[in-house]
Amino acid sequence: MARPNTQSRRRAEQRGRRGEIFAEIALITRGFRVVARRFKTKAGEVDLIARRGKLIVIVEVKARKTLSEAHDAVTPTALRRIEAAGDMWLARQKDHAELSIRYDLIAVLPGKWPVHVPSIHMP
Repeated sequence: MARPNTQSRRRAEQRGRRGEIFAEIALITRGFRVVARRFKTKAGEVDLIARRGKLIVIVEVKARKTLSEAHDAVTPTALRRIEAAGDMWLARQKDHAELSIRYDLIAVLPGKWPVHVPSIHMP
């Protein structure tokens, strides 16, 4: 039998994956095309990368009880890693000079449609 720590970690991973699916659906309904999922680099990981025209959104997905908890979960250190990974992805694109990039949060809250917070910034 798995240890409780392993089980809770597994549940959190499953909750995160479900949250990413809901966030992806929310992006698609807003006219975005998801171009990458769980993009990993040595610098960090990006949950979703989506495109609408020349706009690229680097999306951090947080499944939490409240919007405030979701926003607080994106620490300054995490944001730096997300930005570094997003910059690496962008640099690999042939048309990178023509693209605009934005860093967004999608909060997946219980029983609600995902909340899309454009342009997340740290205080």
